Amino acid sequence: MAISREEVEHIAELAKLALTEEEKTLYAEQLSAILEYFRQLQEVDTSGIPPTATVLPIRNVFRPDEPGEPMSREELLRNAPAQADGCFQVQPILEFD
Repeated sequence: MAISREEVEHIAELAKLALTEEEKTLYAEQLSAILEYFRQLQEVDTSGIPPTATVLPIRNVFRPDEPGEPMSREELLRNAPAQADGCFQVQPILEFD
């Protein structure tokens, strides 16, 4: 399936790309080649292959969620850039008159 220059121009307009005439010609050829590869892939008989999401074995990479001792207030505030009265101090984002 060949992509026309008009289709390339339409796609470029949708993507808000400014293409030169040489780029339009190049991209029309490249996109046409990509679609040809997809056409070839559609001809492959995959009826005997079950659907799969991945070819790699699935394994859990997370550690078990086990309760632990809570951190003290001093530990939590140790790296705070600013604190006041045992709480994180942040710059106000809203000002009220």
